[in-house]
Amino acid sequence: MLSLPTLLVLLSLLPLLILLKSHLTNPLRKLPAAHPLARFTSLWILYIRYIGYENRTLKAAHEKYGPIVCLGPKEVSVNCVKGGIREVYAGGFEKGDPTGGQNGGGGYNWYGFFKNYSGVDNMFSTSANKPHSIRKRMFSHIYSKSSINSSPSLAAQTSIILYNRLLPLLSAHITHPQDSSPGILNIYPLLSASTMDFVTGYIFGLASSSDFLSNPKQLAWFLDLYNSRRSFNFWPQELPAFTAAVQKYMGYRLSPLWVDEANSHIEKWTKDMCEGARRTQSLENEGGKVEDKPIVYSHIISGLAKEAKKAGITETTDFSDEVASEVLDHLAAGFDTSGITLVYVIHELSTHPEIQRRLQTELTTLSPPLLPSSAPAIPDAKAVDTLPLLHAVIWETLRLHSAIPGAQPRFTPVSGCQLGPEEKSYYIPGGVRVSASAGLLHQNENVYERAGEWRPDRWLEQVDEEKRKDMESRWFWAFGSGGRMCVGSHLAVYQMKYIVATLYSNYTTTIISDTNISQIDAYTAPPKSEKLLIKLHPQAHVKAG
Repeated sequence: MLSLPTLLVLLSLLPLLILLKSHLTNPLRKLPAAHPLARFTSLWILYIRYIGYENRTLKAAHEKYGPIVCLGPKEVSVNCVKGGIREVYAGGFEKGDPTGGQNGGGGYNWYGFFKNYSGVDNMFSTSANKPHSIRKRMFSHIYSKSSINSSPSLAAQTSIILYNRLLPLLSAHITHPQDSSPGILNIYPLLSASTMDFVTGYIFGLASSSDFLSNPKQLAWFLDLYNSRRSFNFWPQELPAFTAAVQKYMGYRLSPLWVDEANSHIEKWTKDMCEGARRTQSLENEGGKVEDKPIVYSHIISGLAKEAKKAGITETTDFSDEVASEVLDHLAAGFDTSGITLVYVIHELSTHPEIQRRLQTELTTLSPPLLPSSAPAIPDAKAVDTLPLLHAVIWETLRLHSAIPGAQPRFTPVSGCQLGPEEKSYYIPGGVRVSASAGLLHQNENVYERAGEWRPDRWLEQVDEEKRKDMESRWFWAFGSGGRMCVGSHLAVYQMKYIVATLYSNYTTTIISDTNISQIDAYTAPPKSEKLLIKLHPQAHVKAG
């Protein structure tokens, strides 16, 4: 028999032996590891995420070790197209662990954090591909480029937002400066107001949507609620079960109560807009203004009714949490990412005056021009969309300053897969969390020469067909790829182009202060200071007006 001391020693070594066996039988041990601990425990990468160093850490790891890197015993980062994003995202890997955690992959949906109304799914948070596809079919066509560019409702909304809200507000900063400094303003919240008015206008109709451009107090209220939550995402997103257990059994909250309260206020605000859209929809047959038509809301209601009928449900609630959760996801994603992109468009144009002048010259070709004297007429959406330099400015900013540079997790299928370039691929078992990120893909020097520089002309240069495909589709990942790519990308581009075209058709911008303009290291990455102080210089026609 073993002596008691010997038995105690063996028992103390048992966890180490189990860990060693797990490591030796794990195929990921063959991958280069971002850190020596990565092959043995997830604690290292969790710590990196907790302190807000994930994006820079992954960049350094891929630069050192190549396109496939181990981040944990059941986690991999990929930074390539072939053997990477093509297989993972175009290949339909799901957002949730298909093994249910049986292989140690976690068994949870990282995107569950984006549910609203106490756990109600929306298209973005949905784990499995099939329910996602059903939901996407309800409204993907109304977000298509052809629908966006030809929508009479959106055109009318655009005219009102630009001529009745944005331009008067910009003019007021010249004629009635709040701080005795004509033309000086923090442009970032104004851009967020513009994008929110565009997005909620298309979702709910203008009569039921936000009017942040005309209501600075309501804008400040919303942005305070929305932005104050950013620092408290880690625990409920990365460790939801642990976070819930700590609160339930220890009575301790890892995120403050006021974060839940802020979410509740935003959810109520969204439901109020749903109620307004419902009333507007019920009056449509009696006539109404085209700009008040709730385009997205109506299609979601119609789609849910059809699905309910297929399921044999005869009664549905128009304003269920399911509807509200869906539209809240649309408006939050639509305003936030576009606002971030626009603040960097203006920052870059203000620091590159020669490109700003070229853009202003290009904008004079629009007919009618986006000037107050043209109201209510706006130039055709296709004419705005096809301006080459404007497009290049937007695309280069999306590339260099990705609003969402962070990792987009998926889980490998139960059968496993091969990942990595053909010359060196690796077998990855099922239930492994695998992700790529736009912030890394857009830094590939072989695709984007001088990738760290903002050079819109790269999109105007003559290159061969394969190079063009690499730049514009294979490696350009601002909106993701595959079946789960951003459904609202065309609306985002539409609103950004009209806002930029309107601003620079009327003004020249210079920077007063850009302290801490660099992006935070996070999944969604606004400026660290949430501020860009610029000065507006009216062009001749504005002065004359």
